[in-house]
Amino acid sequence: MPRAKEFTVTIEDKPGALGGCFLALAKRGVNILAFQSYVEEGESLTRFLVDDVEGARAVLGGQGMIFEETDVAVVRVAHRPGELGRAAARLGENKINIDYSYCGLEHGTTQEVVVFGVDNVPTAVKLLDELSSESAV
Repeated sequence: MPRAKEFTVTIEDKPGALGGCFLALAKRGVNILAFQSYVEEGESLTRFLVDDVEGARAVLGGQGMIFEETDVAVVRVAHRPGELGRAAARLGENKINIDYSYCGLEHGTTQEVVVFGVDNVPTAVKLLDELSSESAV
């Protein structure tokens, strides 16, 4: 999954709102692979990757939620010191600016799923795919 669709959802900043969103996704069988959430100007902004893009789209739309989809670069790395640094450094060495990043865990493994919101997704995907191949050797 070197390139993926990320959802950014604007949720009311109140107790239970984020849980309600995530439970609605779970009810549809949509699994969240990685997420980041923070409050900005009285609203909770949540970015996340899912295993079922169409299902998430249907749930969010059905709930009348404000959301957008963005292409992001994703890499799976081993959960050990230096892996995240190598991925971020590879992008920087190639003049790819990282706007934000977050991670989750690959189901059933000890691999991290690292998401990068970058200014050049196609090049970042290529670089991270190469890095992933090097790490597998």
